[in-house]
Amino acid sequence: MGRIIAIANQKGGVGKTTTAINLSASLAAADCRVLVVDCDPQANSTSGLGFPQDSERAGVYDLLMGAPADELILETEFSGLHLLPASRHLAGANVELVQADDREQRLKNQLQAPRERYDFLILDCPPALDLLTINALTAADSVLIPIQCEYFALEGISALMDTVDAMKGGLNPELTLEGVLLTMYDERTTLARQVEADLREFFRGDVFQTVIPRNIRLAEAPSHGKPVMQYDLRSKGAESYLSLAREVLERTHARMAAGPGSA
Repeated sequence: MGRIIAIANQKGGVGKTTTAINLSASLAAADCRVLVVDCDPQANSTSGLGFPQDSERAGVYDLLMGAPADELILETEFSGLHLLPASRHLAGANVELVQADDREQRLKNQLQAPRERYDFLILDCPPALDLLTINALTAADSVLIPIQCEYFALEGISALMDTVDAMKGGLNPELTLEGVLLTMYDERTTLARQVEADLREFFRGDVFQTVIPRNIRLAEAPSHGKPVMQYDLRSKGAESYLSLAREVLERTHARMAAGPGSA
């Protein structure tokens, strides 16, 4: 049964989609079967994996409305990597599901079948603590939090952690913190180094050792509809996400070795 990781932070522009695309591709490069689930109405993971905006394309909205996942999954150009796409229609799910009795459980229920066939399911969440994010956190085994190395890095994180704690107290008691990922890091600046030190002191061992640098090739890759390792394997961005994938795999193997109930 595959591990479901939600990539969440209600603050925009911190690298959620970049991480969803490139962590997924790096895991696929390690011979894992990976499904990206684009839970964001902006559909940036969808376009970043080579599928331009298409309002007629069925995807996560249809999944939430009851369509079988098998009818919606797309094969990307990257071996082992598949996609459940998003479209702008997905924004309507926040309104349409409000009256549904199982509104927080829809995604979890609909992902049970594909979960049996993939090693990892990576959920790209919107930059809001809305019903789509709640669905993702209900479905997930763990949450990975990208944080930009800037002055306001911790702004809003307390709200997200409060939400995670609330999920653990109700909808998803098994939800754990996969890790905190430092993104857009510029080692030349004193500010970035200080923010990193503060975050490592605050989150301690929950911060990944891998740090994602500011990298032009990483920024260019989505416009070509490719993960950075397909766009430029030798770039620092590609190297960093391959390193992150190794850390995720190590943590996953450690949990498996520890047995059921391990965080």
